[in-house]
Amino acid sequence: MQIELKGRPVTSGSAVGEALVSKKPISFLGGVNPETGEIIERGHDINGHLLKGVILCFPHGHGSTVGSYVLYSLVKRGVGPKAIVNEVADPVVVVGAVIAGIPMVDRIDICRIRTGDIIEVDGDRGTVKILKRAGTCT
Repeated sequence: MQIELKGRPVTSGSAVGEALVSKKPISFLGGVNPETGEIIERGHDINGHLLKGVILCFPHGHGSTVGSYVLYSLVKRGVGPKAIVNEVADPVVVVGAVIAGIPMVDRIDICRIRTGDIIEVDGDRGTVKILKRAGTCT
């Protein structure tokens, strides 16, 4: 059974992939290795995880506006996320998603998504479909 979550479209496009869910905000400047796409922020709940090819689900971004460029450069290097799902769209993340062409949806209760779920993000309709369930929430 598919679950469809309705949010707000932020940037257009769609993607299907494995969810990587964080309960904590993410700073792309300083919290993510810009060369590898690895979460490097100490104490972060997804520290050590790679962003390459995942659908990144997290409450919101924080930090410097340079984070927008870091997100863009991750995608250009081939180590960025396929899509982004937020509870609240932060301007830094939105600008990064726009310039990188990453589909993005916000106003989604990310606690309903689990790391490892296969999900579909539709940035035009503002929906997130859980296509296949994984284990427990991260």
